[in-house]
Amino acid sequence: MVLKVGLTGGIGSGKSTVARIFEVLGIPVYYADVEAKRLMNENAELKSSISKIFGEQAYINKTLNRKYISSIVFSDPVKLEQLNAIVHPATATDSENWMNLQTKSYAIHEAALIFEAKVSDRLDYVIGVSSPGELRIKRAMGRDEISREEVLQRMNKQLDEEIKMSSCDFVLINDEKQLLIPQVLELHEKLIQLSKEKSNG
Repeated sequence: MVLKVGLTGGIGSGKSTVARIFEVLGIPVYYADVEAKRLMNENAELKSSISKIFGEQAYINKTLNRKYISSIVFSDPVKLEQLNAIVHPATATDSENWMNLQTKSYAIHEAALIFEAKVSDRLDYVIGVSSPGELRIKRAMGRDEISREEVLQRMNKQLDEEIKMSSCDFVLINDEKQLLIPQVLELHEKLIQLSKEKSNG
């Protein structure tokens, strides 16, 4: 039995860095954002639903018109909710199918919105990556080349950091003071052990 593990953290927390460390350890990672974009371009049912909400301009030459859709959902919370209501379940189902094909002791579903999208209900454990607010803002500004205001806007759309971390089973601290790799290695061993216990149970 593959243990299904979630990995989450707010913008700029460094969850992608943590995901890559797990990959180096040989653990398969499902990147929800990347796969959601793929599904929005490939899944016929999803494409049809998106076109119904956003009209014919939603796709150009059968490819998602991301700029057009982003400009709408950024200023229209109702449209954003409608989009999430169709994309999140499709991604969760895709992730579930992917998880069932994995053969390692555990596999990871990496996503910013694990609790918001109710993905946590399908997982055995959730890992949170925690970073101080100022550090997250600095990282996100540097990575995405956006202003402080834009980072704060994105942060406000995500679940409060304290609530998110208190909902996680394990929390990794990525504050540039504590070493990250030893924390991941320790958790890796723990998850292998938990997977064995689940299989034996």
